[in-house]
Amino acid sequence: MHKKHRLILLGSVVVSALASPAAARPDRCAPPTEAAGGPSNAHTRNVEANLRPPVIKPDDKPFSLAKEMRRYDVPGISVAVIHDGKLAWARGWGFRDTASCAPVTPETAFQAASISKVATAMLALRLVEQGKIGLDRDINDALRSWQLPKDPKLAPNGVTLRELLSHTAGLGVHGFAGYLPGAPLPSPVQILDGAPPSNSAPVRSVLPASGQYQYSGGGYVLTQLALSDVSGIPFAELAERELLGPLGMTRSAYAQPPSATIRADMAFGHANGVPIPGNYHVYPELGPAGLWTSASDLARLQMDIQASAAGKKGHRLSPAMTREMLAPVKDNWGLGTALYTTGAARFGHDGVNEGFQSFMIAYVGKGEGIVALTNGGQGRRLMDEVVRAVATDYGWTDIAAPATEEKMLSLAELSKAAGYFEGAGLSVVLEARPDGLFAYTGGPTPERLIALSSTRFLSTAMGVTAEFAPDYSSFTFIEGGPPMKLVRSKAAPPVTKPDGS
Repeated sequence: MHKKHRLILLGSVVVSALASPAAARPDRCAPPTEAAGGPSNAHTRNVEANLRPPVIKPDDKPFSLAKEMRRYDVPGISVAVIHDGKLAWARGWGFRDTASCAPVTPETAFQAASISKVATAMLALRLVEQGKIGLDRDINDALRSWQLPKDPKLAPNGVTLRELLSHTAGLGVHGFAGYLPGAPLPSPVQILDGAPPSNSAPVRSVLPASGQYQYSGGGYVLTQLALSDVSGIPFAELAERELLGPLGMTRSAYAQPPSATIRADMAFGHANGVPIPGNYHVYPELGPAGLWTSASDLARLQMDIQASAAGKKGHRLSPAMTREMLAPVKDNWGLGTALYTTGAARFGHDGVNEGFQSFMIAYVGKGEGIVALTNGGQGRRLMDEVVRAVATDYGWTDIAAPATEEKMLSLAELSKAAGYFEGAGLSVVLEARPDGLFAYTGGPTPERLIALSSTRFLSTAMGVTAEFAPDYSSFTFIEGGPPMKLVRSKAAPPVTKPDGS
C-alpha cells in the first residue's frame, strides 16, 4: 500500500507484514506429551498434519503443525472450534512459555488484545438495552469523571457510543504499547488526556465525527470510562457481572495485571523464541486491549452472539440488538465487530498485543466458527494456515478457501483489476502486465500478486488475500488481515513507479 511497508492490524501495536519467516531456532523444550494439549480427534489430527498456504504447486505436500510453529517461531497456539452451534473441540499445542516449558492446554489464558473490543461492545450494548446509556447520544452525557473536549469543527454535536464502537467517531490513538509489570499505571482519565504516567497521546478528535472509518483504540478507552461512570461499577467488575460470568467464561477477566486465577495457567508473550521482558505487558486500557481469555471462552462469546442473531432469546443481547451489532456502519464494521460480507455473512476480530496475536471468525447464520490464540513470532501467518486447515475440513469455504494452484490469467482479465484504489487509510496502484498483476506499494519494486481466481489475488509479502467486487469497483481483504475495503478512485495516484512514471 502506498508508502506503507507494514500492515496495521487491529491490535494494540503495529506488526511488520513484510518480515520474512523466522529461521528455526534450537528447541529449548522437549515436546509436550500428546495428552498435555487436551483431547485429540480426527479434526485435531488434521490440523497437526495438513497445513497449507493459500497457493500451492501441483506436487506440494502439506506441512505439519510442528514444522510451521518452528518456521514462524510461535511457541504456543490454542484453538477452539464451533460446529453445529456447540463447542466441538478445543486444544492447545506447544508451550505457554519457553522458560518453564509448560504446555498450552485448552484452558490456557492468552491476551486477547483487540478482540477485547468485541466483549466491550457487547457490554456497552447490554447497558444500552438496560437504559443506562444512549447509543446515539453525545457520550459526554454519560460521562461523570471526565469530558471529551468539544471540537466545534470536527465534532460540533459531540461523538456517540455508536460512533465509538464502529470507529467512526473521528478520534485518534490507534492502539497502545502497554506497560511492564510493576510500572506505574495510568488511570483511564490520564490515558485519555495523555498525562503521565500514560505513554500514549491524548484521545482527541482528529477527523470529522461520523464521516469515515478511523480505527481508534482510544475511543474504546472512552467507552470503558463511560460504562463505569453510568453503572457506578469498575469496568472489570462490570464485565464479570454482566458478561463473562453469565457466559461461563471462567478463564477470562479484564485483569491487568493478571489475577492469581489467570496466572495459574497463562501464556507469556514471546519474541525471538524467548519470553519478552516481564513476560507480558500490562494494559490498563481494558476496553480496547485488556482481556485475558482462553480460546474456549471466546468461542462461548461467539456462540452467544450467533444464537441471539438467530432470534433466540435469553442471551446477553436481544435478537434486535444483536442484529444492530452485526449491521455494517461503515467499511465492513459493525458495533465492535469486523464484518465479512463477501459470501455468507461472518463476523470476527483479530488482535495484537506485545508478544500475542489472536483471531476469531464465525458465521452469522449458522453455528460454525473458530478461535485461535498465539503467544509470539508470526502468529498471524500460523493462524491463517490453521484456519485454512479447519475450514477445509468442515467445508467453510467462506472463511478460508482451500489451497489452490496459481491461475494464469490473460492480460485482458488482469486489466479489469488494474487501477488506483483507496480506503481504510491505505492506497495501492495495481498495474496489469502480460506476466501478472503488480502492486505498487511505495517500495523499491512492485510486488507481483498471485491470482487465485479471476477476482481473488494473494500478496505473499503481506500475507493477505483480496477479493474484488464482480465489477472490480473495489476489493476487500478476506484472509490474512482485517476486512478492509479499498475502492477504485478517479484521483491521480500519489505514487512514483520505479521507472519514474
